[in-house]
Amino acid sequence: AAVAHDIKLYQENLGNRSSVAKILSEEKIDLVMHFAAFINVGESVHTPLKYYENNVGNTIQLLLAMSDAGVRKFVFSSTCATYGEPDTLPLVEDLPQSPINPYGATKLHVEHILQDLARSGTISSAVFRYFNASGAVDDGSIGEDHTPETHLIPLAIHAATGKRGPLKIFGTDYPTPDGTCLRDYIHVDDISRAHIAVFDQIDTPKTYVHYNLGTGKPTSVREILNAVEKVTGLPVPTEEAPRRAGDPPSLYADNSKARKHLGWEPQHMNIESTINTAWKWHQNHPNGYSSTPNENS
Repeated sequence: AAVAHDIKLYQENLGNRSSVAKILSEEKIDLVMHFAAFINVGESVHTPLKYYENNVGNTIQLLLAMSDAGVRKFVFSSTCATYGEPDTLPLVEDLPQSPINPYGATKLHVEHILQDLARSGTISSAVFRYFNASGAVDDGSIGEDHTPETHLIPLAIHAATGKRGPLKIFGTDYPTPDGTCLRDYIHVDDISRAHIAVFDQIDTPKTYVHYNLGTGKPTSVREILNAVEKVTGLPVPTEEAPRRAGDPPSLYADNSKARKHLGWEPQHMNIESTINTAWKWHQNHPNGYSSTPNENS
């Protein structure tokens, strides 16, 4: 499983304020890291209320539960999708935020709530605007297992290994070098180290800080597919498809603020190395977490 055996796991709806507050109190929690959200950009365009209900509504219930339990520190997973289609690249934190899809809008709405809570002295927060989280733990023990899968690297691996049909490339006419979207793929280990580094910054009341988490290195969809083929030694069957609603052409980070204030440095700068960790996880878990390591190898 994705949760270490010595970690207590509660299965609960964040919208259940009283139950969540009880857990926070009983476990004597003093800091909450909130990762849970719906994240499919295309789906958010077609079902926006689903995204507002979960990403905003349930986050508000979580924050209320924290207040009930006296928890005053919060780390929030936001997204580069809050920037929309920026006029300049790379993205710095003080650029205007104008999301072009409901997913990004829900995350920005929560950022505004957290700013208000910090000003009121209720809860101090650190916000991380993730770029494209990717990869797996180096030893292959923890990786991505979504149903349905929506992330490019595992989708490409599934296509290469025959677990799915050809991978659709949504848009090949973007104003980028090869016509496909450019994104910034940040390894999950680098993301986790940044979270640990920020804890001390939110010890002070009325604190609100926000950081980009990315490598600063853009990689196109086609470059990802080529790298997957190189790492796995398998071809990735593809189909070209029209652009997907809500997808900006290019998003990549200026991460100098996190480097300066957190003493943080991304360690996984080579996309093939990042993909190799995902490939190792897939080999160890060919059927996801429902399979034991190497049972089919």
